[in-house]
Amino acid sequence: MRRLPTTLLAGLCVFVAACTSTEPDPPPTPTAPTVSPSTLAPLGDALNATTAPLLPTDRFELPALDPSGFTELLGQLRGTPVLVNVWGSWCPPCRTEAPALSAASEEFGERVQFLGVDILDDRESARTFMREFDWRYPSIFDVNGAIRDDMGFVGQPITLIFDASGERTLVHQGEIDLEQLRAELGEVV
Repeated sequence: MRRLPTTLLAGLCVFVAACTSTEPDPPPTPTAPTVSPSTLAPLGDALNATTAPLLPTDRFELPALDPSGFTELLGQLRGTPVLVNVWGSWCPPCRTEAPALSAASEEFGERVQFLGVDILDDRESARTFMREFDWRYPSIFDVNGAIRDDMGFVGQPITLIFDASGERTLVHQGEIDLEQLRAELGEVV
């Protein structure tokens, strides 16, 4: 029979003594309550800078539009600067940039119309994503990526900014950060 080394035996005794202490546990450290994505921003009212017949007023509606409907919506939004972001809930770079878009929409959303174009997704996943990142602006639903493809892009995310006259002032492919959003939006407001 082998003997246990003295240091191992001493360590085991300390461990057993610590685990069986009769001292009361210290009070728990207060922590912030956890919030599940389903409880974030439960109201569906969209933060819109303007009104237009094709512009959703419920941010979770996600109406399906084809390229011609999207072009018609952009035409209806002339007179107001517009930020369009092409995204998908399944897209890792879209998740990375989502907090910046949320913050920018809070800062500029009453002067700039934010509009998401959710592509190649399903509506429930998209709604969960929008709740998780507390996007208060509406998105439209592009089932097969036709809107993105019609604009001549491949991949996502894509961020476009249009001034009030409808002129495109920014085309950004890939993740965009809050600093760049603030700079670009500051130019069109």
